[in-house]
Amino acid sequence: MKPRLIILSDLWGKEKSDWVSDYVEQLKDKFEIQFYDCCELGAIDSTNYTEESLHIQFVNGGIEKVIENLLEAEKNQIDILAFSVGGTIAWKAALKGLDIRNLFAVSSTRLRFEEDIPNGVIKLYYGENDINKPSNNWFEKHSINFEIIKK
Repeated sequence: MKPRLIILSDLWGKEKSDWVSDYVEQLKDKFEIQFYDCCELGAIDSTNYTEESLHIQFVNGGIEKVIENLLEAEKNQIDILAFSVGGTIAWKAALKGLDIRNLFAVSSTRLRFEEDIPNGVIKLYYGENDINKPSNNWFEKHSINFEIIKK
């Protein structure tokens, strides 16, 4: 039986996630894959489909709503590949009991505010020019495995 991998969208949800199919194609032979639209799980209103509007809704209760729904949906151990706000959601859900074996998060800039570290293997990826990535001190303090992607 293949391990279960969930993919958590960024703040744009499935509306702008055509690229996720590239990941699914590469990983489908190794994992049973479930894609979650964070906007959908967080009951985010996309009427005003702007970064600012979506971000405000996630920060003001949407993240917690997604976590609640993930904890309800996922009862067994999982691996997670998450993007942007999806990484923050996965992190916080793990702290609340989501059983994560591996967490791979890409450009999850809000993690720089986190002090508690979830269980499981964690690998974080950021672009070198991302001004909101956690500081090197944060990575060192928490002994987090990370990679900075050039350009």
